[in-house]
Amino acid sequence: MNIITTKNLPVFITKELEQLHKKVAPIMMKTSKYMFWSFPLIMISLINLVFLLFFMPFSNEAIPSLLIYAIIGAIGFALAKEAKMKKKEIEAISSKYMIERIKKSDVVTTGRQQDYITRLQNQPKLALHYFIEFLDEENKREKRNLYS
Repeated sequence: MNIITTKNLPVFITKELEQLHKKVAPIMMKTSKYMFWSFPLIMISLINLVFLLFFMPFSNEAIPSLLIYAIIGAIGFALAKEAKMKKKEIEAISSKYMIERIKKSDVVTTGRQQDYITRLQNQPKLALHYFIEFLDEENKREKRNLYS
């Protein structure tokens, strides 16, 4: 899930997105570090393994190099897999926060809350869009209740 820039968003949406960001920020830092290191490790190992296996004559002296590059590649792939798992964890935490926030609303009717929760669960890639849509509807209803 991408956290969008909040320059053009209203203050009430920005506050909620900041709260969401506080929940996922530590995991996002780990994920970005894992992704940053996994790609170079994989590329270094693959390039060197291909070079050693296909372009160099095979000898007993090449075996330690092959093992080292294989280990480097395994570490890179493990970091990539961990980054993928952390991304899923971020999506789960974000989704949980959004659903709890929707349920906490006193202004939006229960039916509309269920509609937003269903949409969040059915289309997780659009979860942030639906959450912002919910916050906008909630704000409009609050203003309408305030002025009536």
